[in-house]
Amino acid sequence: MRRRLLALVCVSASLLGGCGLLPDRAAERRTVTVWLMQHSASPEFLGRFTEEFEREHPALDLDIRIQEWTGIGEKVQRALDTGGPGGPDVIEVGNTQVTQYAEGDGLLDLTLESMRDWGRDAWLPGLAEPGRWGSQQYGIPWYAANRVVIYRKDLFRRAGITAPPRTRDEWLTVTEKLNTGGNQGIYLAGQDWYTLAGFIWEEGGELAEGDDGVWRGTLDSPAALRGMEFYRRLQALGDGPVDADEEHPPQAGVFAEGRVAQIVAVPGLARAVVRQNPDLEDRLGYFPVPGKSAGRPGAVFTGGSDLVVPADTDVREGAVEVVAALTGARWNTDLARTMNYVPNKASLAGSVAGEEGVAAMAAGAAQGRATPGTPRWGAVEADNPIKEYMTKVLTGADPATEARRAARRITEALAFD
Repeated sequence: MRRRLLALVCVSASLLGGCGLLPDRAAERRTVTVWLMQHSASPEFLGRFTEEFEREHPALDLDIRIQEWTGIGEKVQRALDTGGPGGPDVIEVGNTQVTQYAEGDGLLDLTLESMRDWGRDAWLPGLAEPGRWGSQQYGIPWYAANRVVIYRKDLFRRAGITAPPRTRDEWLTVTEKLNTGGNQGIYLAGQDWYTLAGFIWEEGGELAEGDDGVWRGTLDSPAALRGMEFYRRLQALGDGPVDADEEHPPQAGVFAEGRVAQIVAVPGLARAVVRQNPDLEDRLGYFPVPGKSAGRPGAVFTGGSDLVVPADTDVREGAVEVVAALTGARWNTDLARTMNYVPNKASLAGSVAGEEGVAAMAAGAAQGRATPGTPRWGAVEADNPIKEYMTKVLTGADPATEARRAARRITEALAFD
């Protein structure tokens, strides 16, 4: 009887917060606020993820808030500076932005988690490397995107080309063959410096190098000059403007006019091409940017997003659980299939093998790189000397002289006040 009475007392008391024997589940629940960028993930994906995550983590609620890219840098920095309750606990940031936030001690060091449980050594280098500051890992790779070659299958067949080129030398030969009959073998704007960066990396060069926190521009190295020379030879096989980048005019519109055999772009640009010229819908193909040797794609700039955790989050364990889930194999491959992204590990590329453009992108991503890992790199892009350097070389100036001038300007931009 005493046992039955005790049980009744406990059941009644639990309605008021428990008798000390039963936990108060409502009081234990914590909310993890997650900032994700607009269009990074579909509402359907986020709904699936939230439902299952909360079911597997009954003490956690997710509050996913979608942010716009415009002005996001300042908004994230304010959130990190202000801290405290109500701020984000997990933030999606561009992969090249991590160091600027980590520099001010605003991010949680996730090195141990990434090394022990998340397979850091297997991540795509273009996402993993910019997520590090010093020897610590602050940004955890989420998804990637990079340039491929989008080409006209019908123009290739008409020119007797039966397969995409596998090496850079083959690429030049094929492009020259396509550059006839009023067609451009390739449309490559003169200031497409992201594409140039890939050619420089493929030669073993760098845009800039750092030593003990001191950075200097290296466009004048022999390897970087070889990369520029390849760019010059390829760009000459089309009519791309030498004094503008790929958005002036937008290369999708130029390609849609129907007289261009190839462009270098992310696969998603094909949608813009087809919207402007529906007749091209079944004529477009994709292949990775070729490398110096067959069997290995060339180096490319890898864009995409990392996930970071503010250092002052008050739900540290919950935030880490969210990052672990979103970047883990199950949800990472789901996101890649849903959004046509490259997963964060080369070993997961098979999940997007059914999509020709994404498969080409994933193959290239294995050789992906990012811009130099210094928080000052934004100052270089703000008044980009690489673009001016490219135009000077393409209009006949001495490459070595112009490379030295551009390298000095990069060094000055990377110097701390």
